[in-house]
Amino acid sequence: MADDKKDEKGEKNDLASLSYIERAAILMLSLGEKDAAEILKHMGPKEVQKLGNTMASLHDVTQAQVEGVLAEFMEEVGAQTGMGLGADEYIRTMLTQALGTDKANTLIDRILLGGNTTGLDTLKWMEARQVADVIRHEHPQIQAIVVSYLDADQAAEILANFDEKVRLDIIMRVSALQAVQPAALHELNDILERQFSGNQGAQTTQMGGVKCTANIVNFLDSNLAADLLESIKEVDDDLGTQIEELMFVFENLVDVDDRGIQALLREVSTDLLVLALKGADENLKEKIFRNMSKRAAELLKDDLEAKGPVKVSEVEGAQKEILTIARRMADAGEIVLGGAGGEAML
Repeated sequence: MADDKKDEKGEKNDLASLSYIERAAILMLSLGEKDAAEILKHMGPKEVQKLGNTMASLHDVTQAQVEGVLAEFMEEVGAQTGMGLGADEYIRTMLTQALGTDKANTLIDRILLGGNTTGLDTLKWMEARQVADVIRHEHPQIQAIVVSYLDADQAAEILANFDEKVRLDIIMRVSALQAVQPAALHELNDILERQFSGNQGAQTTQMGGVKCTANIVNFLDSNLAADLLESIKEVDDDLGTQIEELMFVFENLVDVDDRGIQALLREVSTDLLVLALKGADENLKEKIFRNMSKRAAELLKDDLEAKGPVKVSEVEGAQKEILTIARRMADAGEIVLGGAGGEAML
């Protein structure tokens, strides 16, 4: 076992030792500012956050690895007619740490002002506390529309910035929300665009509902989530039960079929998995081990044993990141998740 680990460390400088996100980060750092900006503005908040975070954490990158990444990129591009780039959440500090304040601000300006960002979409690129401040004095129904429009994890962070009474009022309105009149949504976009210098975008009218509420509550701190659910049940017991049944927590991964677990593991880094499993029960750990190669499972067990004490907040953060990946894959039809009540979530 010790010899195997030594051999693995010996491969540190090989291209194969780099994850795909690390290769992407090396590529971005190798490009000039103009080209990097052109790529980043086709990405959304979460991809930029993850990429920026990886760029900030890179160290000991060899010339051979840089050359290997560039060669691999040219080979991939040569075989395609275009590149598919996704969309999601963003944190400014990651780019600032990776590129420095001046370069990061230049890229941020180009991304925000150069795309088709609507007023509501602009909020996706802001920190949760900033968004909370923007909507703090708006009518509760406006607050609910904004919260339901944003991604569940960002929405949960925004709710955490309100007091308990306001948080309950907003989440109850989100659960009751089904659709917004195009004219009302257009007016809200116009108001926000005047604040953020965005451009007109497409109208989105379907939002909110019980499932949206469950997704948001999933991302709240566990204590906040428990308190909020209890408050919801005091107002509407049936609604609270519906939300609980649609919620999907890390332990529920044990109910995902083997093929789904294998697909999920291909999207999760080893470091993230080790941190998340520090707080998992034995049944889930065994399920993960069974769906890995014997060699990979042995290495993962060794990493878990070698991992020292970690903060509960760090474990919960890693688990929520894996759940975000799982939900994205479920939405794409790649895996099927089961809710806390055993219902399938498609």
